[in-house]
Amino acid sequence: MKYPYGISDFEEVLSNNYFYCDRTDKILELEKAKSQLFIRPRRFGKSLLLSMLENYYDLAKKDAFQKLFGNLKIGQNPTPLRNSYFILRWDFSCVDATGGINDIRQSLFDHINVRIENFIKYYQMHGFEIQGVRISSENALYSMESLLGSVQAHGHAVYLLIDEYDNFANTLLMSPSGKKEDYERLVREEGILRTVFKAVKALTSGTKIDRVFITGVSPVVLSDITSGYNVAESIYSEAAVNDLCGFREDEIRDEIENIVGGSHPERGELGEAKTEDALNTMRSFYNGYLFSVDAHEFIYNPTMCLYFFKQFAGKGRYPKQMLDSNLSTDQAKLSYIASLNGGQELLLNLMEKEDSAVIESVALSFGIEDILLDSSRDRQFLTSFLYYFGILTIAEETPDLKTRLKIPNMAVKGLYADKLCHTLLPDPMERDAGRLAAEKVFQKGDMQPLCDFVEKKYFKVFSNRDYILANELTLKTAFLTLLYNDIIFLMDSETEISRRYSDLTMIIRPDKRYGRVYDVLIEFKFVSLKDAGLSGKEALALSVDDLKALPPVREKMKEGREQVEDYGARLEEKYKTLRLQKFVVTALGFDRVCFEKIGEAPPLPE
Repeated sequence: MKYPYGISDFEEVLSNNYFYCDRTDKILELEKAKSQLFIRPRRFGKSLLLSMLENYYDLAKKDAFQKLFGNLKIGQNPTPLRNSYFILRWDFSCVDATGGINDIRQSLFDHINVRIENFIKYYQMHGFEIQGVRISSENALYSMESLLGSVQAHGHAVYLLIDEYDNFANTLLMSPSGKKEDYERLVREEGILRTVFKAVKALTSGTKIDRVFITGVSPVVLSDITSGYNVAESIYSEAAVNDLCGFREDEIRDEIENIVGGSHPERGELGEAKTEDALNTMRSFYNGYLFSVDAHEFIYNPTMCLYFFKQFAGKGRYPKQMLDSNLSTDQAKLSYIASLNGGQELLLNLMEKEDSAVIESVALSFGIEDILLDSSRDRQFLTSFLYYFGILTIAEETPDLKTRLKIPNMAVKGLYADKLCHTLLPDPMERDAGRLAAEKVFQKGDMQPLCDFVEKKYFKVFSNRDYILANELTLKTAFLTLLYNDIIFLMDSETEISRRYSDLTMIIRPDKRYGRVYDVLIEFKFVSLKDAGLSGKEALALSVDDLKALPPVREKMKEGREQVEDYGARLEEKYKTLRLQKFVVTALGFDRVCFEKIGEAPPLPE
């Protein structure tokens, strides 16, 4: 099987027998409205979706319908609109956002004009004489009017597809050099982006453009130009299209079984690979996306799954880096959020509060001013912004009818951990020292260097935060940002087994069990200075033995020991072959930290 990693041309995928998850039955749902806005995180299969629609509705591809769609769901029951439109497709990711606002305007016009010229050449090749079109390099909207006037003579309307409508606007908005003023000029008043969408609105009001399908990452840009273009129906939060892009777990399982079942001895370990191991790994890293509170099935990120399949089938092993490097650029979105008022605190809180946040609901429409000026306690717009970029996703509707958002999976959680580590430890030398100390935990079973580092370096940072909010979750975050390592481990916090929870588990990935490293289980406890009856100065003066002998610390250690022993036994029963190092780590305020190692792990492999 070939995998269309990086390929978004539907005809190429189908003609060359690439792996494809059929969503053509959703066309029936999509035909319910003429102008639609569909939003998903970047690299989630939106361009391939548009290409599928392009091939389905293109009147020039009528003779290819059976070849492309005959074996797909829609091929058994096509709609009357199939192969009945001229297709004009724009891709705003091609628009250059560098330079001044006039440069951006010209780049946008150049793109529209090139697409018009390609449109004319393409349909002339298929027997449609489109004559008299005038191209204006200075005003592509004039070119557009001229094209549509000429097309009308053929008796077929135009279907306009707009891919990544917000791409270059988002680039401006989140530019490190700070081009918010240019963004404002783009979307406000008579800005060029607003003008373009006003023109599209006018053209859909008549008979020249019959249908419009728009894809993007967030509703922010469209909200900011909403008075210019307000006729697109937002379908992105409908349960019926929850899986329009992305893979379902049954599809992932079937393909893993195909890879494992079709493996060859020369590809080594693949022949012995276990379907459940691979599925559990993919579930940890790539699953977890939900786009409607009314939907019930979490969706896998398709780009990351294709990245995994290509490596697994071709090389017989998992990718070393489970996060596709093309998606690591989402780190920039976290940096942008961290730069906003309250953004850094939000990211820290998400790591502390079981990787989730509760808000009234995901905001379906909001502009940039809502994000910049939002002073509400729950930071609804800021949190919604993270949701649209795929850095948070819907977890569930709560009993009190609010919406809980969560970090979707380990691949994204790694971005959080890395961003917080850089934020809390901006000095690269200190970060390296912290990570070296963390390595001692899973390489040697030695927690002391990491506790020393957290006490001396991290506690200085955390002590500046609101002390009232301090608890074991804050402590866990400090350790997690340094211990996080998804190259070796399946990392998880608050993992549930048999209705028991642990604070942090680090289970060696199935493909890495040959390495000389330990699995790790840590329970975190926190004792406030008030509960200990001490000042910070008095806490710093304590020896380690005296610290552990404090009654509240001793009680927390005892509680943690019981939890670790119970949970460790359950982990070992589940995984069978663990080399498990178990620890209880207890902090006294943001001043001291101590630990206890529980039992001895099996020896490392030679």
